[in-house]
Amino acid sequence: MTSKVKYLDNLRTRCIHLKSNAEILTDAPTDNNGKGEAFSPTDTVATALASCMLTVMGIKAKELNVSIKDSKAEVQKVMASNPRRISKIMINIKMNESTNEKNKRILENVANSCPVLHSLHPDIEKKINFQW
Repeated sequence: MTSKVKYLDNLRTRCIHLKSNAEILTDAPTDNNGKGEAFSPTDTVATALASCMLTVMGIKAKELNVSIKDSKAEVQKVMASNPRRISKIMINIKMNESTNEKNKRILENVANSCPVLHSLHPDIEKKINFQW
């Protein structure tokens, strides 16, 4: 088992990662009857994509002896209705420092092959931008 999720009340859940005991709270968003005081479940999906991309880039960067420390991703999620779902995820990845063109291509390719990206429904539009 990976995690446990408990419904607390008022559209809030507590998610516990069993191996580390790390916790994530989620709230329904304000546009869907919630308080919006924490990540919504769909926010976590969009954010997981950026986190996964940076993580696999970090693994490859280590192999390439390149530092990506302090690189950042800005995430924007767009919702659709009927049914309510994520229709678009836009991620702007700002790399902390430049590297040669070959390494940039390698790192971008690795990011675009991350497991979360391949797990998302193909109807979700994904716009990924890298700033070096």
